[in-house]
Amino acid sequence: MLAGTFSWITDLTDTLGDWASNWWFLGVIVLIAFFDSIIPVVPSETTVIIGGVAVSTGEAPYALWMVIVAGAVGAFLGDNAAYSIGRHWAPRFERRAERKPKFGVRLGWAHEQIRERGGLLLITARFIPGGRTLLTLSSGITRQPRLWFMRWITIAVVIWASYAAGLAYIVGKPFKDNHTLAFWVAFGTALAINVLIEVARHLRNRRRAQDLTVISTDPRH
Repeated sequence: MLAGTFSWITDLTDTLGDWASNWWFLGVIVLIAFFDSIIPVVPSETTVIIGGVAVSTGEAPYALWMVIVAGAVGAFLGDNAAYSIGRHWAPRFERRAERKPKFGVRLGWAHEQIRERGGLLLITARFIPGGRTLLTLSSGITRQPRLWFMRWITIAVVIWASYAAGLAYIVGKPFKDNHTLAFWVAFGTALAINVLIEVARHLRNRRRAQDLTVISTDPRH
């Protein structure tokens, strides 16, 4: 099972790597980044990384900034599409909230959390497959202001695309004679960084929860 999955991923990255030597690969980046915002199984980071590696190894007929723009544009359009889907279903969630008070409380809590901390959440969620889709849908469901959403999403997608393409370019540079190895090194580095960020976020949240528990049980409070 694992071997079959790895083989499938290798075949996919090899195909995308072959495509990366063409101008139209920028369009592939836009499309995959778009659909990944709605269907989180589509490999948008992988595609942007391949584009960055292709530039660093000299195989691409385009520049690094074009890869960043393509990834950011596709992600921006996809996130807004996910927001619109959520907004379309908002009335149904609101009717359910009217029928079920507990659900209404949760929906209200989600609205306040996204409104108060949503900007930073939208940025960090962009680096979490599935997390970004959930948050963009939730932004629409809770009827967050469209302009507010677009402003934060613009920042998020630019940071995300610059990070993925820039890291691939820097890490892939020493392996310019081996495109496949350059990709796997860049992909592995990006994955390792994402894992470290998630571990740090988990530890910080756990420490914060422990601090709140101590405060709540302290008789002086």
